Amino acid sequence: MADTLRGADIVARSLARLGCKRVFTLSGNHIMSIFDAAIEANLDLVHVRHEAAAVHMADAHGRLTGEAGIALVTGGPGHANAVGALYTALAAESPMVLLSGHAATWEFGRGGFQEIRQADMAAPVSKASWTTLKAADLARDMGEAIRVATTGRPGPVHVSLPSDLLEQRIEQSAIVWPEPHTAPGSALTDDPADKILAAIAGATRPIILAGPALSNPSGRALLAKLEAATGVPAVVMESPRGLADATLGAFPHLAKRADLIVLLGKALDFTTKWVSGPAFDADVKLIAIDPEAGLIKRAKIEKRERLLNGSIADTRRAAETLIGRAAKSAPRQGGWHAEARTALDSRPAAWASVVSKTPGHLHPAEVFRALRPFVERDPDAILICDGGEFAQWGQSMLPLRRRLINGVAGAIGSSLSFALSARMIEPRAPIFVVLGDGTIGFHIAEFETAMRRGLPFVAILGNDARWNAESEIQRREYGANRMHGCELLPARYDRVVAAFGGHGEYVEQAADLPAAIERALASGKPACVNVKLESTAAPMIRAGD
Repeated sequence: MADTLRGADIVARSLARLGCKRVFTLSGNHIMSIFDAAIEANLDLVHVRHEAAAVHMADAHGRLTGEAGIALVTGGPGHANAVGALYTALAAESPMVLLSGHAATWEFGRGGFQEIRQADMAAPVSKASWTTLKAADLARDMGEAIRVATTGRPGPVHVSLPSDLLEQRIEQSAIVWPEPHTAPGSALTDDPADKILAAIAGATRPIILAGPALSNPSGRALLAKLEAATGVPAVVMESPRGLADATLGAFPHLAKRADLIVLLGKALDFTTKWVSGPAFDADVKLIAIDPEAGLIKRAKIEKRERLLNGSIADTRRAAETLIGRAAKSAPRQGGWHAEARTALDSRPAAWASVVSKTPGHLHPAEVFRALRPFVERDPDAILICDGGEFAQWGQSMLPLRRRLINGVAGAIGSSLSFALSARMIEPRAPIFVVLGDGTIGFHIAEFETAMRRGLPFVAILGNDARWNAESEIQRREYGANRMHGCELLPARYDRVVAAFGGHGEYVEQAADLPAAIERALASGKPACVNVKLESTAAPMIRAGD
C-alpha cells in the first residue's frame, strides 16, 4: 500500500508542510494514529500533563512567533479539558489550532465511545470550529485551520478528527496538499487613512489604543513607529483591568481628558468602558479600525455620530499605512504627547522604598525590586505574569519588552505552560514567571514536563496563603469581618518542585531574595522561588503619585 496514506499521515505531513515543527499534546485512544504518523513527519510531540496545558503552550507559541501553535488532544474528556483554555487564547487574539480526536463517523449519534458534540462545544471560544467529515478533506482542513487562525484578527481554531478517517487510506495521487498561506489582510486605503490623520491632527488630546494582537515585540515596535510618526501616545490594552491596568501608569487620568480615541484593532468593550461614562469626557470622539466588520458595526451602534470613522482593515497593515501617510506631514506639536508619555511611564516614588509591615513576609514591591536587575540583565529575557494582585505588581514594576500575561480573559493558571513553550522558542535568555499560590495549583505538574524535556525557567511565587484578588473583593464589598472561602495553606511549593526534580528556594526575608534567584538561575533546572508574601491589593496609580 505504498501508494496510499492513512488519514493520520495526511494530518501529520500537512502540518509539517505548513511549517509546523512542534505539536503540544496529551495522548489518548482517538489520536494514537497521529502519534505514529508524527515519526515519519518529523513532528516533535511535546507530551504534557493536562490537555489545557497543551492549549496554553500552543497559545504562547502563537503569541511569541505569530505562527499558529498546534495542540492535539484526544476526544471526549480530553477535548473537554482543552476547551476552557481556548478562551484565554481567544481573548488574547493568539493564533493557534486545537486538533481533537473524535468518535468514528459511523458512531455519530449512536452513543460512540466518548462521543460528544465537540465542535459545538468549542465554537463559542474559537474563531471557527468544525468536524472533518471525509478523509479526503483532512489536508485541506489543516491548511484552512491555520489560515483562519492567522488572518484577520488572530485567534484559535478547532477541528475534530474522527478516528475512522485517521485510519482510512487515501491514494497519494488524490491528495491535494495545503500550502502555507501568506496572503495579507485587507489594507487601509489612502483616502480613509488621510481622513483619520486629519481627525487626529484636529484633535487636542488624542490617544491610540491597540489590541492584544500588537502586544508582542514586533507589534510594540510598530506602535512606537506610529507614535513617532503621528505624535500621538499609543498603548496596548491587553489586561482585564482595562484602564486601571497599572502597566499603563496614570492612564485613567489621560483617558478622562482625551477628546479623540483611536481604536487600532482594539474592540470597543468592557476594558475600554465602551469609551463612555465618567471615565471619559462626554464629548469624546472615536475612530475604529478593525479587521472584523462586526466590531465596526458595534462601534457605530454604541457611539453613533461620535464615531468619526469606522474602517475595516488588517491591524498591522493599517498601522503601516498610517505611518506612511503621516510621513508627508510633520508630527503633532504641543505638550500633549510629552505629558501623556510621562503619565504612562510614571510610577509612584514610594514604590522604591515600601517594605512589608508583616515580619517574615515580603511586600510585592520588595520582590520586584529584587527581580528587576535580573530581568534587565538580558534584553531578550521573557517575563510571564499570571494571576491577580501579586502579578499586577510585577507587570507594573518590571521592564516591558518580551512579555506574556494571562490577558483580557482574566483566566489564571497558564503561566507555567507559557514558560515551557517560551523556552522552546528562546533557548538562551532567562525566562521568569511571576505567579501567585492560587495560580500555581492549576498546572504545577507541568514542572515534570519541564524536567522531562530539559526546559529551565525561574518561577517567582508570591505565597500569601489565599486567593488574594477575591479576598480583596470581599474586603472592599462586604467588610473584613465577612472574608471567607478564599484561604489556602502556606504550602511549600518549592519542595513540590524539588520532588519533580527541579530546584526549590524558600524566602522569608527580602535580603535573601537576590541570592535565591541567582541560585535558581544557576541550577539550570525548572525552579520555584517560593516567597512568603504579605497580602496586598494590586497597585493603583493616580496622576501625581
